[in-house]
Amino acid sequence: MQTALKIRLSFFMFLQYFIWGSWYVSMGTYLANVLKFTGQEIGAAYGAFAIGSMISPFFVGLIADRYFASEKMLAVLGLLGGAVLCALPSTTVFHSFYPTLILYCALYAPTLALGNSLSLHHLRDSKNDFPRVKIFSAIGWIAGGVTLSLLKGEQSPVQFYVAGVASVLLGAFSLALPHTPPKKTGGNISLGEVLGFDALALMKKPSFAIFIGCLFLICIPLYFYFVMMSIYLTELQWTGLAGKMTLAQISDVVFLFLLPFMLKSLGYKKTIFIGILAWAARYFLLAGSVNSLSLQSPLIFAAILLHGVCYDFLFIAGQLYVDDEANERIRGACQGFIAFILWGIGAFVGTMLAGRILAQHTLVNVPGPIQHNWREIWMAPALGASAVLVIFMIFFRDPSRKVADTMNRR
Repeated sequence: MQTALKIRLSFFMFLQYFIWGSWYVSMGTYLANVLKFTGQEIGAAYGAFAIGSMISPFFVGLIADRYFASEKMLAVLGLLGGAVLCALPSTTVFHSFYPTLILYCALYAPTLALGNSLSLHHLRDSKNDFPRVKIFSAIGWIAGGVTLSLLKGEQSPVQFYVAGVASVLLGAFSLALPHTPPKKTGGNISLGEVLGFDALALMKKPSFAIFIGCLFLICIPLYFYFVMMSIYLTELQWTGLAGKMTLAQISDVVFLFLLPFMLKSLGYKKTIFIGILAWAARYFLLAGSVNSLSLQSPLIFAAILLHGVCYDFLFIAGQLYVDDEANERIRGACQGFIAFILWGIGAFVGTMLAGRILAQHTLVNVPGPIQHNWREIWMAPALGASAVLVIFMIFFRDPSRKVADTMNRR
């Protein structure tokens, strides 16, 4: 039954994403309106998570997997991360805030891989039980955003203190997780294995190469949402925006349950196509909301609620597609490669470009709360996602014969 284990893992996932959800969405507003960072500096700050994610494979592969038990490493990372988060509000200029944030992200990002690895190691029926445990990550993100809104902390350093306290709790609770010794003690490991570059063998398949290319390209417009959204809503004078934006995670839970049925009935190509289409639609809705005063809130809420389709039908379906295409020997490398693109290099390019676009469309000497040309800003990722959609539709080929078998195995 493993009921007690599932409860512990679920609470761990809850705390892990509570931390992330309590600062990541609202940080842009704090940096823009309180610390007065420029658009490029805000984009770079969001890119700190990408740098942390690119460091993470080295940390997990070269250190954690070889020398330390996972639960003890999670405890150390959680406690140190909490200390750095609580120190972050004391840094109010970019040249000190940015490296401190990179340090925190380098501490937090490895917990994602380590937490997933630990869970999959101990759950007997991981293919059925892990998604149910993982649902609590979305619930944790929602709770983090709602808590921040109740504290009215979107434009204050309160968000970092909330996340810091939760990180300390995560570190302490990690010691209650089951013992998970290092997997590769004394073993040799190559740089290619650490970064998942063994997966490059699959790039010989045209459809797989197209998928990887489209995944990277869609990451560029994707991060406009995370960098810009809280700033946009603040300029529209929304209140409690962190709580309202957690509707995205509610949508995520709903569509995660629908995903298996979509894959069985539509296959990979149509399902992933819908995911990319949802990203384009999300940005067209936001662009349309700029001058549509009567429809502004409905269009924005529709864009937020599309998150489940955007994320689950593209990235979760994409992970299943990669798992299906890979053999047992390189399956782990393939998932690591996908994570490196999504949270690492793709995120870095996307956040830096978003910051540049934000800076370029800042209005000068304009009275009132609206300080950016938001229609032009939102049209940039809308057109970018549309271009990726066309490329994917034309060149990707669906391995439809495998989908039913893959979903039945799960």
